[in-house]
Amino acid sequence: MSWAAHDLEPYAFQRHLNLKVAFVPLLIGSYSPDMMSKWFVYGIHLGPWDLKASNPAQFHRGWPGVGFTHSFLFGLVICLILWKGFGSKLWGVSFLIGHWAHALTDTGDTVGTMLLFPWTFHFHLDAWAYAGQTGRMTDAAAYFSGLGGLWDLVWIVYGFFSWRVLTSDYFDNVIFRADAFWPWCNRAVPRGALLTLYRAAFFYGTSRWIAWTLWAHVIHHYPYDLSWGGPHWVPAAHP
Repeated sequence: MSWAAHDLEPYAFQRHLNLKVAFVPLLIGSYSPDMMSKWFVYGIHLGPWDLKASNPAQFHRGWPGVGFTHSFLFGLVICLILWKGFGSKLWGVSFLIGHWAHALTDTGDTVGTMLLFPWTFHFHLDAWAYAGQTGRMTDAAAYFSGLGGLWDLVWIVYGFFSWRVLTSDYFDNVIFRADAFWPWCNRAVPRGALLTLYRAAFFYGTSRWIAWTLWAHVIHHYPYDLSWGGPHWVPAAHP
């Protein structure tokens, strides 16, 4: 699981890719692999029923399961639907970049992703422990105690380094002009509100990193373990 990283990746691509991209599908693409599956990984209580995958890691990243959502093929299929089906090459390519960034980032944990699905081999660097099977809170504590949380911090620092992408001038001259979505929204929504929405992903990702870090280490005193594959106090899942 990557947390703030997927919120901040679009800002990096907007700043440095020599390619016309649209921010909204880039952001949606970066969220898409987990959009419909993460709730079932952690489980929910619905009246008398507990809904949760019997093998969360298998369901989330494997096959059988929805692990194909973290593959290059899945991003490419959605890209072609947006491009050829809805006639927007801009949205298709932008979604693809955001999606592939997520899929590649998640190879950093101990489960990894099936990048080349339908080949079910998991590419994994084992840099930090995958602990989704332990539940939302323990998973968050583990993530923000290891190299995964440090990886998110790299994106936050990079985001502040590229602070100009958050300025109103950049929004008006680059973001607003690149994608007809923004002028369309501007018919009903004031420009100031659109600028706020544009900035929201960065501040959401940054605030979430700060909040979970404080929760894990100031309130609950989970120990840091920045060794490779850590934290080792949590049972890491493997493919």
